[in-house]
Amino acid sequence: MTGRMKRLSDAEHEQIARAIAEAEKKTSGEIYCVLARSSDAYLYPACLIVALAIFILGPFLAFLLRHWWISIDPVHFAVAQLAAFGAAAGLVAVFERLRVALVPKALKYRRAHANAQNQFLAHNIHVTKGRTGVLIFVSLAERYVEIVADSEIDARVEQTVWNESVALMLEHARRGTLADGFAETIAFAGEVLSRHFPAGRRNSNEIADRLTEI
Repeated sequence: MTGRMKRLSDAEHEQIARAIAEAEKKTSGEIYCVLARSSDAYLYPACLIVALAIFILGPFLAFLLRHWWISIDPVHFAVAQLAAFGAAAGLVAVFERLRVALVPKALKYRRAHANAQNQFLAHNIHVTKGRTGVLIFVSLAERYVEIVADSEIDARVEQTVWNESVALMLEHARRGTLADGFAETIAFAGEVLSRHFPAGRRNSNEIADRLTEI
Protein backbone atom coordinates (compact mmCIF):
# COMPACT_ATOMS: atom_id res chain seq x y z
CA MET A 1 0.00 0.00 0.00
CA THR A 2 1.16 3.51 -0.65
CA GLY A 3 0.10 6.97 0.39
CA ARG A 4 0.78 8.24 -3.15
CA MET A 5 -1.67 6.00 -4.90
CA LYS A 6 -3.96 7.87 -7.31
CA ARG A 7 -7.55 8.54 -6.35
CA LEU A 8 -10.15 5.96 -7.24
CA SER A 9 -12.04 6.54 -10.46
CA ASP A 10 -15.71 7.48 -10.73
CA ALA A 11 -16.43 3.94 -11.91
CA GLU A 12 -14.75 2.50 -8.81
CA HIS A 13 -16.73 4.84 -6.58
CA GLU A 14 -19.92 3.67 -8.28
CA GLN A 15 -18.86 0.04 -7.81
CA ILE A 16 -18.45 0.61 -4.07
CA ALA A 17 -21.74 2.53 -3.79
CA ARG A 18 -23.58 -0.32 -5.55
CA ALA A 19 -21.96 -2.85 -3.22
CA ILE A 20 -23.16 -0.89 -0.18
CA ALA A 21 -26.70 -0.57 -1.55
CA GLU A 22 -26.82 -4.29 -2.31
CA ALA A 23 -25.49 -5.27 1.12
CA GLU A 24 -27.97 -3.00 2.90
CA LYS A 25 -30.96 -4.61 1.19
CA LYS A 26 -30.60 -7.53 3.63
CA THR A 27 -30.01 -5.58 6.83
CA SER A 28 -31.19 -2.62 8.85
CA GLY A 29 -27.52 -1.77 9.44
CA GLU A 30 -25.68 1.03 7.68
CA ILE A 31 -22.28 0.72 6.00
CA TYR A 32 -19.91 3.58 5.18
CA CYS A 33 -16.39 3.56 3.74
CA VAL A 34 -13.43 5.91 4.15
CA LEU A 35 -10.10 5.72 2.32
CA ALA A 36 -7.28 7.84 3.77
CA ARG A 37 -3.97 8.41 2.01
CA SER A 38 -2.36 8.96 5.41
CA SER A 39 -3.63 9.51 8.95
CA ASP A 40 -0.90 11.98 9.90
CA ALA A 41 1.88 14.03 8.29
CA TYR A 42 4.41 12.47 10.75
CA LEU A 43 6.80 15.42 10.25
CA TYR A 44 7.44 16.06 13.95
CA PRO A 45 7.99 12.43 15.06
CA ALA A 46 10.17 11.70 12.02
CA CYS A 47 12.33 14.78 12.65
CA LEU A 48 12.56 13.87 16.34
CA ILE A 49 13.79 10.38 15.46
CA VAL A 50 16.36 11.82 13.04
CA ALA A 51 17.57 14.30 15.66
CA LEU A 52 17.91 11.60 18.30
CA ALA A 53 19.81 9.37 15.90
CA ILE A 54 22.25 12.13 14.95
CA PHE A 55 22.91 13.41 18.45
CA ILE A 56 23.14 9.91 19.97
CA LEU A 57 25.54 8.69 17.29
CA GLY A 58 27.59 11.89 17.51
CA PRO A 59 29.56 10.90 20.66
CA PHE A 60 30.38 7.50 19.16
CA LEU A 61 31.70 9.20 16.04
CA ALA A 62 33.75 11.58 18.15
CA PHE A 63 35.24 8.62 20.04
CA LEU A 64 36.18 6.89 16.77
CA LEU A 65 37.81 10.04 15.41
CA ARG A 66 39.83 10.37 18.59
CA HIS A 67 40.80 6.70 18.36
CA TRP A 68 42.08 7.36 14.83
CA TRP A 69 44.03 10.40 16.06
CA ILE A 70 41.81 12.80 14.17
CA SER A 71 41.22 16.03 16.02
CA ILE A 72 38.09 18.11 15.39
CA ASP A 73 37.27 21.35 17.09
CA PRO A 74 34.14 20.87 19.31
CA VAL A 75 32.45 23.89 17.75
CA HIS A 76 33.04 22.53 14.26
CA PHE A 77 31.73 19.13 15.36
CA ALA A 78 28.55 20.71 16.77
CA VAL A 79 28.04 22.69 13.56
CA ALA A 80 28.49 19.50 11.54
CA GLN A 81 25.83 17.79 13.64
CA LEU A 82 23.41 20.67 13.11
CA ALA A 83 24.13 20.64 9.39
CA ALA A 84 23.51 16.90 9.26
CA PHE A 85 20.21 17.36 11.07
CA GLY A 86 19.20 20.17 8.74
CA ALA A 87 19.90 18.06 5.67
CA ALA A 88 18.12 15.02 7.09
CA ALA A 89 15.13 17.12 8.17
CA GLY A 90 14.94 18.58 4.67
CA LEU A 91 14.79 15.10 3.16
CA VAL A 92 12.16 14.04 5.70
CA ALA A 93 10.04 17.10 4.91
CA VAL A 94 10.15 16.44 1.16
CA PHE A 95 9.71 12.67 1.03
CA GLU A 96 6.50 11.40 2.61
CA ARG A 97 7.45 7.75 2.33
CA LEU A 98 10.67 8.41 4.23
CA ARG A 99 8.74 10.09 7.03
CA VAL A 100 6.35 7.18 7.32
CA ALA A 101 9.18 4.63 7.18
CA LEU A 102 11.02 6.29 10.08
CA VAL A 103 8.03 6.31 12.42
CA PRO A 104 7.50 3.21 14.64
CA LYS A 105 4.62 0.97 13.63
CA ALA A 106 2.94 1.35 17.02
CA LEU A 107 2.69 5.13 16.59
CA LYS A 108 1.39 4.79 13.03
CA TYR A 109 -1.30 2.37 14.17
CA ARG A 110 -2.31 4.69 17.02
CA ARG A 111 -2.69 7.63 14.63
CA ALA A 112 -4.62 5.52 12.11
CA HIS A 113 -6.89 4.13 14.83
CA ALA A 114 -7.59 7.67 16.10
CA ASN A 115 -8.39 8.76 12.55
CA ALA A 116 -10.81 5.85 12.14
CA GLN A 117 -12.61 6.85 15.33
CA ASN A 118 -12.76 10.48 14.18
CA GLN A 119 -14.16 9.50 10.79
CA PHE A 120 -16.79 7.34 12.47
CA LEU A 121 -18.03 10.40 14.36
CA ALA A 122 -17.50 12.91 11.53
CA HIS A 123 -19.82 11.02 9.18
CA ASN A 124 -22.51 10.54 11.85
CA ILE A 125 -22.28 6.77 11.73
CA HIS A 126 -22.92 6.80 15.49
CA VAL A 127 -26.36 8.43 15.21
CA THR A 128 -28.30 5.78 13.29
CA LYS A 129 -31.66 4.93 14.83
CA GLY A 130 -30.67 1.42 15.89
CA ARG A 131 -26.97 2.21 16.56
CA THR A 132 -26.13 -0.26 13.79
CA GLY A 133 -23.62 1.71 11.74
CA VAL A 134 -20.36 0.21 10.45
CA LEU A 135 -17.32 2.05 9.10
CA ILE A 136 -14.84 0.31 6.82
CA PHE A 137 -11.67 2.39 7.20
CA VAL A 138 -8.44 2.06 5.23
CA SER A 139 -5.32 4.21 5.73
CA LEU A 140 -2.79 3.49 3.03
CA ALA A 141 0.42 5.03 4.39
CA GLU A 142 0.11 3.03 7.60
CA ARG A 143 -1.09 -0.16 5.87
CA TYR A 144 -3.98 -0.11 8.30
CA VAL A 145 -7.54 -1.40 8.04
CA GLU A 146 -10.18 -1.19 10.74
CA ILE A 147 -13.87 -2.07 10.96
CA VAL A 148 -15.52 0.32 13.42
CA ALA A 149 -18.95 -0.87 14.55
CA ASP A 150 -21.50 0.96 16.67
CA SER A 151 -22.53 -0.18 20.14
CA GLU A 152 -25.42 -2.48 19.20
CA ILE A 153 -23.25 -4.37 16.74
CA ASP A 154 -20.37 -4.62 19.19
CA ALA A 155 -22.74 -6.18 21.71
CA ARG A 156 -23.52 -9.06 19.33
CA VAL A 157 -20.52 -9.44 17.00
CA GLU A 158 -17.08 -10.39 18.30
CA GLN A 159 -14.05 -8.52 16.97
CA THR A 160 -12.63 -11.82 15.71
CA VAL A 161 -15.46 -11.92 13.16
CA TRP A 162 -14.26 -8.65 11.63
CA ASN A 163 -10.63 -9.80 11.56
CA GLU A 164 -11.39 -11.96 8.53
CA SER A 165 -12.67 -8.98 6.56
CA VAL A 166 -9.70 -6.87 7.70
CA ALA A 167 -7.31 -9.50 6.32
CA LEU A 168 -9.29 -9.59 3.07
CA MET A 169 -9.11 -5.81 2.67
CA LEU A 170 -5.40 -5.73 3.47
CA GLU A 171 -4.66 -8.32 0.80
CA HIS A 172 -6.55 -6.32 -1.84
CA ALA A 173 -4.77 -3.13 -0.75
CA ARG A 174 -1.39 -4.84 -1.19
CA ARG A 175 -2.39 -5.85 -4.71
CA GLY A 176 -3.72 -2.39 -5.52
CA THR A 177 -7.29 -3.65 -6.09
CA LEU A 178 -8.88 -1.32 -3.57
CA ALA A 179 -12.31 -1.08 -5.18
CA ASP A 180 -12.66 -4.86 -5.34
CA GLY A 181 -11.44 -5.08 -1.76
CA PHE A 182 -14.02 -2.60 -0.56
CA ALA A 183 -16.77 -4.40 -2.49
CA GLU A 184 -15.89 -7.79 -0.99
CA THR A 185 -15.48 -6.37 2.51
CA ILE A 186 -18.83 -4.60 2.20
CA ALA A 187 -20.47 -7.86 1.12
CA PHE A 188 -18.91 -9.63 4.11
CA ALA A 189 -20.11 -6.90 6.50
CA GLY A 190 -23.58 -7.09 4.95
CA GLU A 191 -23.77 -10.83 5.59
CA VAL A 192 -22.69 -10.38 9.22
CA LEU A 193 -25.20 -7.60 9.79
CA SER A 194 -28.04 -9.48 8.11
CA ARG A 195 -27.68 -12.33 10.61
CA HIS A 196 -28.06 -10.03 13.60
CA PHE A 197 -29.99 -7.08 12.14
CA PRO A 198 -32.16 -8.29 9.25
CA ALA A 199 -33.96 -5.77 7.09
CA GLY A 200 -37.36 -4.71 8.38
CA ARG A 201 -40.52 -3.70 6.54
CA ARG A 202 -39.34 -0.08 6.50
CA ASN A 203 -35.65 -0.29 5.71
CA SER A 204 -34.73 3.41 5.50
CA ASN A 205 -31.31 4.47 4.26
CA GLU A 206 -29.94 6.73 6.99
CA ILE A 207 -26.39 7.21 5.65
CA ALA A 208 -25.38 7.84 2.05
CA ASP A 209 -24.05 4.79 0.18
CA ARG A 210 -20.59 6.03 -0.69
CA LEU A 211 -16.84 6.00 -0.19
CA THR A 212 -15.10 9.14 1.06
CA GLU A 213 -11.46 9.72 0.17
CA ILE A 214 -9.40 11.94 2.45
